[in-house]
Amino acid sequence: QVHLVESGGGLVQAGGSLRLSCEASGRAFISTYAIGWFRQAPGKEREFVAAVLWNGGRTSYADSVKDRFTISADNGRRTVHLQMTRLKPEDTAVYYCAAKRGTAEYSVWGQGTQVTVSS
Repeated sequence: QVHLVESGGGLVQAGGSLRLSCEASGRAFISTYAIGWFRQAPGKEREFVAAVLWNGGRTSYADSVKDRFTISADNGRRTVHLQMTRLKPEDTAVYYCAAKRGTAEYSVWGQGTQVTVSS
C-alpha cells in the first residue's frame, strides 16, 4: 500500500510561483504507479491537473495548466513535484496528489494542500 503526503501550498500573488510536493511511502513497488495531481475549488468538482508515470516519466496535463505547470518525479526520494508558475486566481483550490497502478482508477489520495492565488 502507498501512503501520500502533500506539502508546499500557500498564499501567492497572481503571476507568482509555488512548488507542491507529494511524498510517497509504503512497501509498494512505487515504480509501477502513476502519480496525479488534482484540485478542487470551493463549489466545484475535483479536476485533473497533471500526472506522471514513475517508470519512464511520461507526463500529461490539463489544458488549463499546460505551459504553466510542470510535473516531475524524483525517484530517489519517492517524491513528485508540481512546479506552478504564472499562477492565476482561478488556480485557487485544494490540491491533492493521488496514485494508481496501470489502467486502474486513482485509489490512494493524500490529505490535500491549500493553494490561494490573490489578484
